[in-house]
Amino acid sequence: MTTTNKLGKKSKITAIITACGRGLRLESNEGVPKQYLKINNIPILRYTILAFLNNPQIDDILCIIHQDDKELYYKAVEGIDILNPVLGGETRQKSILNGLVALSEENKPDLVLIHDAVRPFVSKKIIDGIIEKLQTHPAVIPAVAVEDTIKKIDDGKIEWTLERQDLWRSQTPQGFVFDDIFDSHKAFKNLTFTDDAAINEYAGIPVAIIPGSQNNFKITTLEDYERAQDLAKSLSQNIKDFEYRCGTGFDVHQIKKIDKKDNKIRLGGIDIEFDHEIIAHSDGDVVLHAIIDALFGSIGQGDIGQHFNDSDSRWKNVNSCDLLQIANELIQEKSAQIVNIDVTIICQAPKISPYKTKMQQAIAKILKISPSRINIKATTTEMLGFLGRGEGIACQASASVRM
Repeated sequence: MTTTNKLGKKSKITAIITACGRGLRLESNEGVPKQYLKINNIPILRYTILAFLNNPQIDDILCIIHQDDKELYYKAVEGIDILNPVLGGETRQKSILNGLVALSEENKPDLVLIHDAVRPFVSKKIIDGIIEKLQTHPAVIPAVAVEDTIKKIDDGKIEWTLERQDLWRSQTPQGFVFDDIFDSHKAFKNLTFTDDAAINEYAGIPVAIIPGSQNNFKITTLEDYERAQDLAKSLSQNIKDFEYRCGTGFDVHQIKKIDKKDNKIRLGGIDIEFDHEIIAHSDGDVVLHAIIDALFGSIGQGDIGQHFNDSDSRWKNVNSCDLLQIANELIQEKSAQIVNIDVTIICQAPKISPYKTKMQQAIAKILKISPSRINIKATTTEMLGFLGRGEGIACQASASVRM
């Protein structure tokens, strides 16, 4: 299932997780905000983040945190590659607006899911359901029908009883078209609402619902916390922390000298001036081919020849950047996240050093990761063998991922 926008392109989806609360109603937490208490030996905030990080439809995750919690936050998210946190405001509403402003300035998504950090048991079914419903509705929330009879109380006495037939308890994540919810928050920032859906309702934007879950409860009291610990132990499939895997790749192509002015070859996703041409079915980018092989290996998906067979005319003279993009989509489908890539280019010529930074940037852009996660090295064979004679260019790569 892929959500697309009006142009037919995949919608960029960001999850905002609000983690600014102080947990005043949770006794015996020894001054630690409840989102940093642990269940299954995992901080609640991390547990919640993993629910979204393990969903291949989520492109980015942004946490909004209290300014006093930076140390707790960075410890809780150690090893997780998400957007830099945003500091919250005086109220939840102001905190969410801070997050929306930050996304509007950089990493702006098409759709946004806003979720409470202390709802750690949100299921993939709910997240997928919200995203699917957003294809036809501008705003969607999960909700659970009220089962108990609701009484209106005044001065300790019942005034009247509400009809529960049409009453639902709203949950999070609440999903929105980004521009809509951002405009609503800005327009009504001086009013007070109990959740983000209510702001859109006030703005006249219809909000649909999907079925929520009793397990998607908010940890508010000590009783809730104890229930969460029991639930985490009893679930047959808990949200798991990361499993690390690695893969290796290798590629080599023959080159031959040509009498052509300003000739260029493709290496590492960029064009390099060279008086040789690469003999290959595609563009012959040995660097990207080795990386693709390493990525496929890290998730147990065969090799580059299995996916892009050189007997298939579709891949004739194809830009290897497109192949890397396809490989990255498969990485995301497998709920994997690239940790780092290490590359060694082996050739007598051309000189690679002047192009390392540009290669890092080009590869990082395709894979949507930081260039700091990509290392480019180059070496020669000291004039030995066909590489030493300048008859070819080779590359070996390794890649590690978090599953």
